[in-house]
Amino acid sequence: MQNRYLPIHTLILIVLFVVAVVLCVLTFTTPPAIFPDASWGFLVLRSMQMGGSFNIYTHPAQQNIALNASEFISWWSPGQYLLPQFFKMVFGVNTGHASAITIAVCQVTGLAGFYMFFKKVGFTPLVSALSLVVIICQQAYFTPHIFYTGGEVLIFAFAGWFLYGCVKFANPDYKLLLFVLFSGWIGFFCKSSFIWIYAAGLLFIWISISFGLKGIKAWVINSSWIAIPAIISVTVIYTLYLSKGLNPVSAPNGFSLSWKTLAFPVASPLLSGFSVDDLFNGLIFHNDVAILSPEWALAVMLALAVISVILVCAVYKQNLNKNYRLILVIFYGVSILFFASAYMRRLDISYEARHFRIIGLIIIPGVLQLFSRYKPVYRVVLGSMVAAILFFSLNFYLTGYKGLKTDVAYGTSGIGQQFIDQQSLDYIKLLDDKNNNAVFVFFSPDIGLEVRHNRVIILPGLNKDININFDEYLYKGHAGPLYILMPSYYMGIRASVILKSFPGYKGFSLKELSDNYVLYFATEAR
Repeated sequence: MQNRYLPIHTLILIVLFVVAVVLCVLTFTTPPAIFPDASWGFLVLRSMQMGGSFNIYTHPAQQNIALNASEFISWWSPGQYLLPQFFKMVFGVNTGHASAITIAVCQVTGLAGFYMFFKKVGFTPLVSALSLVVIICQQAYFTPHIFYTGGEVLIFAFAGWFLYGCVKFANPDYKLLLFVLFSGWIGFFCKSSFIWIYAAGLLFIWISISFGLKGIKAWVINSSWIAIPAIISVTVIYTLYLSKGLNPVSAPNGFSLSWKTLAFPVASPLLSGFSVDDLFNGLIFHNDVAILSPEWALAVMLALAVISVILVCAVYKQNLNKNYRLILVIFYGVSILFFASAYMRRLDISYEARHFRIIGLIIIPGVLQLFSRYKPVYRVVLGSMVAAILFFSLNFYLTGYKGLKTDVAYGTSGIGQQFIDQQSLDYIKLLDDKNNNAVFVFFSPDIGLEVRHNRVIILPGLNKDININFDEYLYKGHAGPLYILMPSYYMGIRASVILKSFPGYKGFSLKELSDNYVLYFATEAR
């Protein structure tokens, strides 16, 4: 009698697919808010739609607000706004729904890519499917459904397939040439930090196709199959994009050698693979209130670094697949070298585990396989850890989703607005519809996406001690009505500082839009 039952891994994949689809449907019905990085990308798109050139951000000039200044934004890759724009054109939806579609496509594509990669490097279908379970339990998987993170979403979709290609196209032929060439462009389109992942992947390919060959000449010949298309790919990226504007490596801020500069990258397998950084609300970089003091955070990070090294060594020793072992060591080593040097040079790269996510994703199946060979009690401990991660991730998601439903404002863009309430947003929309020569001033780039007919200025938020570089806030000249939206707690000295930043205007009036937001406005020239 034929067995009619589906294999366990198939059942797991079906359940995971259903969960992923349900999350995507909920995200479409209630579009996410947006991270600042992606907000700036959409502002660039807004400038392009208003007649600007590709990837040019146009805004009022500081020397004369009546004129425009333009800058090429190379800090972030263009994929974070171009892919949603593609879905906007195809489906005729707003930015919020286009972002939701982008998230849906990328999340499902990413899961499929890593499943194929895990199987390609020797893991059984069951271990590969269980690895996807761990991935879905991570807070990093739930985050895009609450906040559209731009490049983080896109790189997840591509990274697994890139790793799969690194293993599959491991013979020196034209297929390898094309893979190296186009993967560089596609990866950078997704996220600019793909460059270090690209370098690690190419190093793996070179070693894997040359291992066992005798003589330096054979290694050099093999390197040409990789170096030539890689040089072409990177040259095009640099010439057409990176060289035209500032990026995180453009302006080093001195040198800093401390325990955290090395310990944070070394601890990346646990920080990213098992959501430790998220569970502590960020050991170093905090989106909200810090849970640990700096001293305790450093102690925890050092402990995690030691455990991560032990874990990587254990996974390496017990795994017999040479491709997986090599990928694990190379990517872990390159990430440590890249980020430790970046942190020491004080480049503008935050201490967040999301930058190391690919390390956490790579090590997950190795950890599952490692614990499967231990006594059941160890497997129970690992399962309990994953369950705890899921609990906190679900709490994060449900809290965030409730906030999107009840506390977040929605306007023309369809993006969830975190830094303005609905009453204030409706009034801003009314002003935008009535004017076509006004200037709106906001303290968050995402609000600027709601202005369709007028120009916007985005100023950095003011801290409590108002310790600012005034030159960053100063906008001279006069150009039609000026509307400045502020949180109500800015009233007083903070508001005075902001109003002085526009010396071309006089006679500012105040309108309280709601309990939380006020609007200062002026029309007369000084």
